[in-house]
Amino acid sequence: MLAVNSFVSEVVVQSPGRINFIGEHLDYNGGHVLPAAMNQKITLKFRKNNSHMCHVTSILLKNDFKIDLNNLVKTDTQWHNFILGVLFHINVLKPNTLKGFDCIIESDLALGAGLSSSAALECGLAKGINELFKIGLTDTELIELSRDTEHTFIGAKCGIMDQFAVIKGKKNHLLFLNCETLAYDLIEVDFKPYIIVLLNSNVSHNLANSAYNRRRDECSIALTIIKKKYPNYKFLSKVPLEILNEFEHVLSDEIYHRALYVIEENKRSINAVAHLKNFDFINFGNCLYQSHYGLQQHYEVSCEELDFLVELTKDLDYVLGSRMMGGGFGGCTINIVHSTHVDQFIEDTKGAYRKTYNKELSAIITTIDDGACIV
Repeated sequence: MLAVNSFVSEVVVQSPGRINFIGEHLDYNGGHVLPAAMNQKITLKFRKNNSHMCHVTSILLKNDFKIDLNNLVKTDTQWHNFILGVLFHINVLKPNTLKGFDCIIESDLALGAGLSSSAALECGLAKGINELFKIGLTDTELIELSRDTEHTFIGAKCGIMDQFAVIKGKKNHLLFLNCETLAYDLIEVDFKPYIIVLLNSNVSHNLANSAYNRRRDECSIALTIIKKKYPNYKFLSKVPLEILNEFEHVLSDEIYHRALYVIEENKRSINAVAHLKNFDFINFGNCLYQSHYGLQQHYEVSCEELDFLVELTKDLDYVLGSRMMGGGFGGCTINIVHSTHVDQFIEDTKGAYRKTYNKELSAIITTIDDGACIV
């Protein structure tokens, strides 16, 4: 492994995880999402080594590996593929600009918690290499090559939201992103006296698994059938509910409910932003609960533990809103909790979770921070 104490960096990047308040699974359906960068981050330290080899060490994983730039192919070790994929796609965009480097990766960002540690790694790596070798990639290219890494080297057919938030995030602002056009507004937000608390169920999830990709395929099937009669709709999120209902008995029950969720969630996202702009945090919180119900009942990407955690908050007058966050099948809930009750909330929830599931819950208090940056 690379020696941390004697490592002299030429470039250092801090790359954040992301939280998403509403608009889950809408990025690949062309809808509106409301993510932000968070203050838990991955730190990547780079130096040139004047060779054609790359040496990458992860302190958190206590693992490292070497890469031959002339042989950028997938391996059986998943986290290696995030690195290999980024290098491969940089080479596609800017051939012959990559040279050998050493990189040490440190992190205070939880892995497998639905905080998009993968996008933080991809975007941070791409941004650091871009700076180290003065390659000249734009933010859009950094975002898209990081997403393409997920598709080609990881096998997760994700949308663009996570990478966009990691690169474009701004302290104390949410990104109201139209995933069809990539146009976005920065929404300044101050939840005080409320605090963002993430509850990590510690139920591991793998977004490359068949369930996640199957949701995207189901949405594609719904849109394909609708387009036979209404060819002008490019994305499922833009289909009006009354048109979807024309196909209720044509689509399978499962696919109809996937489409119903997407259309309703897109409207919720737009409404949630309107509530924020009006400082109506009560109705903003209600949108989060409605979003969770849709993810649970219609999109079916929640799990028993996440439903339990959200249900615990519903009668707590010091919690504005709660829902599962991320791709689903495990990970975190996001909760907006009054600052005077945060310690009590975490303690009570941990106790109830331990009693019910005989497993530990992790709590993460976070704030909204800047996107990936050179430090």
